[in-house]
Amino acid sequence: MKKMKLYEADDKMIDLISDNYSMLQGLGAFGIRLGFGDKTVKEVCREQQVDDYTFLAVVNFLINGYAPKESDERISVETLLGYLRASHRYFLDFQLPSIREKLRTTLSQEDSRTALILHLYDDYAHDVQKHMRYEEKTLFPYVESLLRGEEIHKYNVEIFSKHHGDTTGKFQELRSIIIKYLPHDTLSNSKLTDTLYDLYNNEEWLTNHSHVEDYLFVPAIRLLEKRIKEDGVSNRLSDLIKPTEGGEALSEREREIIVCLVQGLSNKEIANQLFISVNTVITHRKNIARKLQIRSVAGLTIYAIANNLIDKSFLA
Repeated sequence: MKKMKLYEADDKMIDLISDNYSMLQGLGAFGIRLGFGDKTVKEVCREQQVDDYTFLAVVNFLINGYAPKESDERISVETLLGYLRASHRYFLDFQLPSIREKLRTTLSQEDSRTALILHLYDDYAHDVQKHMRYEEKTLFPYVESLLRGEEIHKYNVEIFSKHHGDTTGKFQELRSIIIKYLPHDTLSNSKLTDTLYDLYNNEEWLTNHSHVEDYLFVPAIRLLEKRIKEDGVSNRLSDLIKPTEGGEALSEREREIIVCLVQGLSNKEIANQLFISVNTVITHRKNIARKLQIRSVAGLTIYAIANNLIDKSFLA
């Protein structure tokens, strides 16, 4: 039975699991091994190299429906990616085949409807497999690229989010058909009830899995995309303000002229302010362009801010 409370890093891991035994599968998906004694959540996670903040975010979301703010940058995308991948493996390699085998051995092989039930199950399972394999072949590699600092222009998390749907409806229909329309003898009743129980648990698991993706993973990816985009702009600006390969430094006069230019002064106004000729201003401007490879006022403004020639408040 779930205990409604928000778990914290200093709570004992054994208390969390005792209160919420359904989180046992979650431990496996995070790669947390049993045998942790009376250690706290923080101690267990850090010993087993799991981000405890992200672990608790998932736990409190699944238990209490408590989702962190979409702007929460402490959520580890890498940890969530590993959790979701392991959950896929558990579901595709163990859960789906296990339920099918239970259906096959529980239903009467002499009843013509058994083949139809298995066919329905295989059809529904195929759709779920297709859904998860899309994520593994498209979304997860995309996230890995972001984690490497790569900006991908042909795909983003909004494309995934718009087409991401809940797949539990198919299992709801299957169990309803079994309950309402499939006669069974008393000898197989216990086995069939056990199989239906697995179908209900499977439905809940799929719903939780989908919600973790929608309310934790997708917002965390959005933040990662934003950081990568900002880093890309920053890197491009850094390239813009690099000196030439010869590393020729600007003179003090050239730096003064840059400040005048970004303030919007004309060549004549600069000449008057610095008590030099207009031709001298033009010569300095040519030297500045040659040394910095920057000719636009906007580019010079960025250079001036980056090199503390003017304050950032100048752009306000």
